[in-house]
Amino acid sequence: MLKREISRWDLVLLLINSLIGAGIFGLPSKIFAQSGIYSLAALLVCALIVLLIVLMFAEVASRFDQTGGPYRYVLAAFGRLPAFVVGWLILITRVSTYAALIHLLVTYLAYFMPLFEQQTYRCGAIIGITGLLSWVNHRGVRSATLLSNGLAISKILPLLLFCGMGLFFLDADLLTVPPARPALSDFSASVLVLIFAFTGFEAVLVNTGEVQQPRRSIPFALLVAILFVAVFYGLIQLVSIGTLPELATSEKPITEAAQRFMGPWGAALITLGAIVSIGGTLNAVMLIGSRLPYALSLEGQFPQLFTHLHPKNRTPTYSLLVFSGVSLLASLTGSFIYAVSISVISKVLIFLLVCGAMLPLRKKGVGNRTYFRLPWGGAFAISGVVASIALLASARAEEFVDVLMAVGLGLGLYGLYLLRSRLRH
Repeated sequence: MLKREISRWDLVLLLINSLIGAGIFGLPSKIFAQSGIYSLAALLVCALIVLLIVLMFAEVASRFDQTGGPYRYVLAAFGRLPAFVVGWLILITRVSTYAALIHLLVTYLAYFMPLFEQQTYRCGAIIGITGLLSWVNHRGVRSATLLSNGLAISKILPLLLFCGMGLFFLDADLLTVPPARPALSDFSASVLVLIFAFTGFEAVLVNTGEVQQPRRSIPFALLVAILFVAVFYGLIQLVSIGTLPELATSEKPITEAAQRFMGPWGAALITLGAIVSIGGTLNAVMLIGSRLPYALSLEGQFPQLFTHLHPKNRTPTYSLLVFSGVSLLASLTGSFIYAVSISVISKVLIFLLVCGAMLPLRKKGVGNRTYFRLPWGGAFAISGVVASIALLASARAEEFVDVLMAVGLGLGLYGLYLLRSRLRH
């Protein structure tokens, strides 16, 4: 049995680590280019949509105390095959996220040490960082959580300094609302981009089996983390707009804005913050991804080998080794590039299924009887399903094809595993 060593505030910081990754360092310019000053309104609309979905997750998640997160919820509501698809998609997106982020981390490291631009040193850094994170996670969930806490606080502090100092350097002319409003399509595109800046919380819930008092801790942590991140993103966007006239065309908006009002040391501090931020997200991805094969194997949908726990640390040894090994291989070969394209639709599909699971779970009475019950749950569930479908409708057709191919690969491997299991028995 896994150790329950993730406290309520540990979970808050783990969620923040997953939500605030590398995207925030380029996000302000992307949404400003689409919506201008109205990007602040897009942030508010996005935060309200995400809050709706998070409230649904808070109720559904509070019913369960086992490892698996959305995989576990869909399994209870809709059965084994949809659950496997959800688990498989989360696993693929965790691998692709890890591989993409570790390359970005080494790129930022090259700002301070140019030798990391060379392929040999770049590969060495990727291997070393992966080995370190694997070792920390192998030592136990407490070690991984302590590292997560330290990195979360370390990533927040430079950005808080950026926001705090930046508020004193705001240019009122840059914050003037123009008479012309952005096109609805541009505003909607900004909201869609922002939606995915708020994702990652759904994957953290995979670690429910290691959370203390999950019925109470999960709803609290979800709401605190989302509200904090929403306000944080709003302040970052406000400072970026008010201090950087070239925001729409900037490739490194936060770094360039910091250099304007903090000087070269500010730019270096933000770059260091980006390194810490990405490191924190990588650690969270490793912690989450190493529990997914374990959760699927408990239900007989992955080989039983993955249920093995280290006798002292109580970590899923082989699950961790396989996840870190596959992530390292994807990082070194570049095969993660294809998988990244399915991340967007995969996350929205998970939102759709979890929102849809609320009513069946209520009807079946699954899980804890004293779960967090959302008032007007039916209306919230329908709203969440509609919002998810609307987001899917805005995705590109080729992304759906990529998802179908990924699901087909997973189902093929699952079929071979079931066939082999039956032949052996």
